[in-house]
Amino acid sequence: MTMPETNIPSRAPSAATVDDIVLPFEVSALDLRGRVVRLGPVVDEILEKHAYPAPVAKLLGEALVLTVMLGSALKIEGKFILQTQTDGPVRMLVVDFTAPGKLRGCARFDKDRVAEAIAAGKTDAGGLLGQGHLAMTIDQGPDMSRYQGLVALTGGSLEDAAHEYFLRSEQIPTRVRLAVAEELRAEKGGAKHRWRAGGIMLQFLPKSADRARVADLHPGDAPEGTDVHTVAEDDAWVEGRALVETVEDVELIDPALSSERLVYRLFHEPGVRVFQAGDVRAQCSCSRETVESMLKSFSQDDRDYMVEDGRISVTCEFCAATYEFAPEEVAAKES
Repeated sequence: MTMPETNIPSRAPSAATVDDIVLPFEVSALDLRGRVVRLGPVVDEILEKHAYPAPVAKLLGEALVLTVMLGSALKIEGKFILQTQTDGPVRMLVVDFTAPGKLRGCARFDKDRVAEAIAAGKTDAGGLLGQGHLAMTIDQGPDMSRYQGLVALTGGSLEDAAHEYFLRSEQIPTRVRLAVAEELRAEKGGAKHRWRAGGIMLQFLPKSADRARVADLHPGDAPEGTDVHTVAEDDAWVEGRALVETVEDVELIDPALSSERLVYRLFHEPGVRVFQAGDVRAQCSCSRETVESMLKSFSQDDRDYMVEDGRISVTCEFCAATYEFAPEEVAAKES
């Protein structure tokens, strides 16, 4: 999954534009491409609708940033879906990015196990996710085949999983940084906590294929006893990776620091070019019509079981919107 031109609504970069954007950039002197994601109101809207425990919200926030990074890099129209299934306290994360720029996400977790993790101080991503897998799916619509990549989750972070994916599936040297935090903002009626999130991804895409064979492409599954020939890392990738590793979490979420200023700070010496930024917005794909159609596809017994106080109520897991129907509204039409 290389980093082509952005596939989301574009606008001219502006120092005043900080939140809810993706900014692609290129360091041609080092054969590097990347993008910066900054989420403010979007991530706050998605997380606040569910009132998740703070560690769960932070983990979902990281998944939202990673999904925007990967989904916005695709040239095709369609949907990019990131989903985890694990045995940890947070057993599932589901995030999808629909071109051009629509984002939604939700988490499923065991309330008691999350509370135990918080009490024990074990709220890092690896501890919350546990063992399982991360699936990344590209859905181009009903008339096209789906593409899916799987990565094992073995107690590491989502950053670790992203690195593993690009290492095994794409063989593209990649570094990802993700950050999520709550901002305390003074407002009428008192202070208000708001979520912020951000991230940066850098990839080494040399014009010569031989230069892409760098040492961090791990020999992996080579049979035991096989001689492993280590190829020296390319100096350009060593430099680019080292620069990205200097980025602090606060720089990825600071509303006073624009994405343009961040990439300039990192790459002004070799020279960096930024492309037009694209918008991201929180928008669910649910609707009364789609829920009604879903209910009509159920058996009559299933619909009867769902009736409470004379109504059928369905709440969207993603946006928490609730749709209510009278039983006769969703009854199957007699043939």
